[in-house]
Order: sequence, then structure tokens, then C-alpha cells
Amino acid sequence: MEKNTIILAAGQGTRMKSKLYKVLHQVCGKAMVDHMLTQVEKTNMDHIVTIVGHGAEKVRELLGDRTEYAIQEQQLGTGHAVLQAEKILGDKDGMTMIVSGDTPLFTAKTFENLFEYHRQKGAAATILTARTENPFSYGRIVRNEVGIVSKIVEQKDATTEEAEIKEINTGVYCFDNQKLFAALHQVKNDNAQGEYYLPDVIGIMKDAGEIVAAYEMADFSESMGVNDRLALSKATKVMQRRINEEHMVNGVTIIDPENTYIDYGVEIGPDTIIEPGVQIQGNTKIGSSSVIGAHSKIVDSTIGDRVTVTSSQIESAIMHDDSNIGPHSHLRPQAEIGEFAHVGNYCEVKNAKLGARTKMGHLSYVGDADLGTDINIGCGVVFVNYDGMNKHHSTVGDYAFIGSNSNIVAPVTIADHSYVAAGSTITNDVNKFEMGIARGRQVNKEGYFKKLPVYDAALKAEEENNKKGLL
Repeated sequence: MEKNTIILAAGQGTRMKSKLYKVLHQVCGKAMVDHMLTQVEKTNMDHIVTIVGHGAEKVRELLGDRTEYAIQEQQLGTGHAVLQAEKILGDKDGMTMIVSGDTPLFTAKTFENLFEYHRQKGAAATILTARTENPFSYGRIVRNEVGIVSKIVEQKDATTEEAEIKEINTGVYCFDNQKLFAALHQVKNDNAQGEYYLPDVIGIMKDAGEIVAAYEMADFSESMGVNDRLALSKATKVMQRRINEEHMVNGVTIIDPENTYIDYGVEIGPDTIIEPGVQIQGNTKIGSSSVIGAHSKIVDSTIGDRVTVTSSQIESAIMHDDSNIGPHSHLRPQAEIGEFAHVGNYCEVKNAKLGARTKMGHLSYVGDADLGTDINIGCGVVFVNYDGMNKHHSTVGDYAFIGSNSNIVAPVTIADHSYVAAGSTITNDVNKFEMGIARGRQVNKEGYFKKLPVYDAALKAEEENNKKGLL
């Protein structure tokens, strides 16, 4: 039996108060509609149709050919939106599930259970329901004395008794496909908004003597819809907890899950430790037995095994096995740190490669360069890569030594086993076994200190310290 899904993603979402189309707002690094499509894809659909309206081009750009599309030109309600898929699905047999693109927390397992329940009951329609202690604003599921669904009643229409019902409509349905479209053509828009509502299909089917079932899922939080920023933050918190719990089950230690922010799809190996305040975003992969220190941020990067990141930021970069960085350093795009390499505190690397066992201890910048293995980069070294118009590249060979406070002015090549004297500004190549030194000679001026303004201040300070017995 064919299985189809219609994703409703045509609403503008005015309550978000945003220029961004509602279903494109992200929850843990992934657009809400993408979360929904990802879970739907796991259930092996024959057809997936996304109903688009406002921001259609942006949705297409994001989802690509993972789904078919139907356009709702006018926003005339959910029933009208589903009807736009008739040209694609109208002649199909089987089952069709309808979901909303602004409900990012549903799981494939719940959808599979819904389809199976619908099939077992031989129903024309099955409503996905949940129970909550605070059902306010949700449509209530009214059942008769033997548990069969009688109707869905909205909050504003509910009697006092009906308002006490805890079982609510999640807005997800499974239908017999042919009966769905037949009923949609009978939906009227005689309401205050002049819109065609999908839930009216349930009443039409009941009146026709069709079987209408309801499947109650276990976790109410999955049904959370997002209509404003407050709901977005709540959905993000639920998703974050779910992501963190999955990593912990898989062997990752997260010291403080409430204050650790990991995007959907991030991969982390077992025995890695994540300290509080860490953000791991985008297409990031972290190996096993690594330590990601407090308040580090890693974006779109690959971190190997046994790597230590201490309070640093890494973006679009690679750290190979057994390397380390920080505290307070920054790997910018296309930085690559070799095995056992060390990037210390207050360092920056951009579009550059540091070979195995190379060390840059502190307060240095390497940009647009290839550095070999076993190099020492002293404190305050700067690779000067920009001439005001263009970036230039430098190369440093294996076992070279770059003395502190040196400037390496690109383009330049420093060979294997060469040495740059501290304080040098290197503008020409340094050959193998050579020492490059580029600085003025030291000259000592006898008695010159006494001519400087600081001399009088020093004498006065010395006199005061003598009086206080500090010397």
C-alpha cells in the first residue's frame, strides 16, 4: 500500500515578526521544515509533497529535490492548502499523512506507529493525539462511551466538560488518500475567517459513516508547534535535550547538558568530554577521547581523536589526532592542525597548515601559509600575508625555528632546518641551514637615560621608596 505525506509549509508566520519565512527558522541548527522532512524521509514514503506559499523559493532552495511541491497562491486555510496537492496525489491509492512544517519535534517512530495503527483499524482517517495537563488552546478529542472518536472540538467551542479533556489534537492526520480528496471538496468556508479547515474533513467522514480513529502517542512534547519566538525557544530546548541525551547514551560525557548546545547532525565519538557552555554547530565531527573545554565554539569543523580544545573558537577547520589548542585561540576557515601539533593561548590560524608536532605557543598569527613538521614558532610571530590589495602565501620547511617577535612577509620560503632570529622582519627566502636575521644593530648610548623625562620620575620614586623603607 502506497504511503504519502503532505507537509504544510505555506503560512507566512506573522507572529514570528521576522523577515525570514516561518518554517525556515532553525531549531538546533536545522530549519523546522527540514527537521520535519528528515523524519518523514525515514519512513520510506512513496510521495512527499510540500505545500509552499510565502517564501516558496527559499524553501525550494533549502529542500531541493527531496520533495515535490505544490503552491498555495492564496492563504485560504489548511483544507485549501492540502487540496493543492490533488494534482500530484489525487489519483493515488493508499494512505496519506498530513503534517505541518512548523512542528520540528516529531519523530519517524511516531509516524510509523501512526501509519500502522491506521492500517490496523481500516480507518478512513486517523488523528494523531496526545495527552497534556494543560490542554488550553488545543482542539479536544471527544470520544464516546466505548472510546470511539465522536468529534474534535476547538477551545472556543468547547463546553465546560469538554474543556476538561486532556487528550488533544496534534494537527497530524493519516487518511485514506482517495477519501481525503473527496471530503476536501465538501469542506465549506462559512466561518469568520472565510477559510477551508482541514479538521472539517473529520466531521464529513463521520457523517458519511466512515471509521475515524485516533492514535495517542506517548510524548506530548513532540507535538509542539512553533508560531512565535517563545515557542521557538521551547522547541529548541526540547530538541537540545534530545540531542544531548542521544550523545550521552552513545558514550559521550556532557558535564552540564542544560548548558551545552549541540546542533542536530553533529557527530561525536565515545569517551569524549564536553564541558559546560560549549557550542558545537553545523557539519562538525569530533572523534573519540577528546576534551572540548568550557565555552569553546566549534562550527563546521573536523576534530580528531584525543584532541584538547581549551576555551577556543574553531570554524571550518581541521584538528588532527592528538593536537591541542587554547586557551583563547581561534582557528579560522581552512586552518589545519597536524597530529600532536600545539596551538597555545591567544593564537590565530587562517588558511594555513601546521604540520605534525609543530608548536606555536602564544600570541602569534599564521595566515596563508604551509608549515611543515617539528617547527617552533616563537611568541609574537606574525605571518604578514596582505599587501593592501592581495593575499600572499608563505612556506616554512620541517624543523625550522621562527624566533619570537618575527614578521614573515609573504611571499617567502623558509627552508627545512633554517632559523629566523628573534625580532627579524623576513622579506627574502631563507635557505637550508641558514639563519635569517633582519634587524638594526644594538647601540648603547652611555648616560643617555639621564636625558629622558623618565629620569626625574625615577629619582622621585626612588626617594619616596627610601623614605617608606621599601628599598
